[in-house]
Amino acid sequence: MFKNLINNRKKEENLLLSLILSFFPLAFILGNTIINLTLIFFILISLYSYRSLIFKLRYSTLDKLIFSFFALIVFSGILNDIKFYIEQNDFSVWRGPIYTSIKSIFFLRFFLLYLIIKFLIENKKINLKFFFISASFFSLFVCLDIFIQSIFGKDLFGYIASGRKLSGPFGEELIAGSYIQRFSLFAFFVLFFFHKKLKTKNFIIINIILLLIFLLGIILAGNRIPTLLFILAIFLIFLTQRKLIRFLLPISLIFIIVFSIIYNTNKTVSANFGNFKLQLKQITTFLVSDKKELNKAPSYIKQFSTFHETWLMNKYFGGGIKNFRYHCHKRPNIKPDFNLDTRFEKRQVCNMHPHNYYLEILTETGIFGLFILLAIFIKILLLNISYKNFFKLNVFQSYQLLPFFILFIVEIFPIKSTGSFFTTANATYIFLILSITIASLKKYNLIAKTS
Repeated sequence: MFKNLINNRKKEENLLLSLILSFFPLAFILGNTIINLTLIFFILISLYSYRSLIFKLRYSTLDKLIFSFFALIVFSGILNDIKFYIEQNDFSVWRGPIYTSIKSIFFLRFFLLYLIIKFLIENKKINLKFFFISASFFSLFVCLDIFIQSIFGKDLFGYIASGRKLSGPFGEELIAGSYIQRFSLFAFFVLFFFHKKLKTKNFIIINIILLLIFLLGIILAGNRIPTLLFILAIFLIFLTQRKLIRFLLPISLIFIIVFSIIYNTNKTVSANFGNFKLQLKQITTFLVSDKKELNKAPSYIKQFSTFHETWLMNKYFGGGIKNFRYHCHKRPNIKPDFNLDTRFEKRQVCNMHPHNYYLEILTETGIFGLFILLAIFIKILLLNISYKNFFKLNVFQSYQLLPFFILFIVEIFPIKSTGSFFTTANATYIFLILSITIASLKKYNLIAKTS
């Protein structure tokens, strides 16, 4: 009887953890504070339920590499705080004592998240069904809100449409398209939690409808890079599923037709993507030109160009997380035309981060940090995955793993403009997807247990 009570209690705790995990898609709509609270609550409940068991796992090479990356972040933070003190003798001229060290240590919560999710999935303590349902529902909700905002000029929460992008439920933050790109993929697989033998024909019909909804939503939201990443994700789904490859051409035609109709009938979309086309043309023209005058370069090139000299200031261990904005203004050889007094020009030259994950990691954790991160990504993508075994998975197993694996590939895609790797929202999403991907690969024996 006592054993039954313990088992029932564990089942309730596992259900609670599954529900907390499923709250993350909503937390991303509600903002960074709610994301942090959800993350901390999830960690605390997990530690309370399983305590030392989480830390008694047999650690693989991947685990050790990930730990090394976080250890380097803390080391870099402490090192840079010491340098700040030696150079300035007074922290008050910047951000207060040991600011970078504190930030770096607090960033370790994402390593805890990784270990906890890895333990829960490998030991079958958590049910991902609720996460799939939540991500699907809120992705559709964001699309609905975007449609309402586009038609009526105001969304369900009273946020007024302004400019060439629509925010939906995100208010002043124009990230609705990024949200749809990150969470909508789960909707294409959620039905397999309820119908494990769903016919291919029904699967295709339902998913074409969903595809049209998400494609329309992400285009109207106006986020250009997420639109391209969404298309890439869909392409990868067809590429990895042999049964679906014959539908690739019809789906591609649907993409082209839907985009063409919206582009030619919606002035906002036309202006937004027309501007994107112009920016790409300007960047290409600058890159292929013989005489490259940085002062006349497109704004994106100017932003990316600041990273190199900033990185050279702390080549090996980086300048510490979220310190790019500080070191960038201290870099040597700032061009006279760049060193203007206006706030706009300074922001144009030295942004908050380099707008690319890899460049940011290089400037803030150095060569060693980038090397470790690349080793992690390469090990997951190339060295340990048995593609033959992947195709031997049953439909339910492959469709549980596939969205996480594809979203991981899309998220680490190097040639794109990104937000900061070290912000709450991005770091939570990255390590959530990373940990579930690695744990699922090991769970289904697609990656060596000791790798």
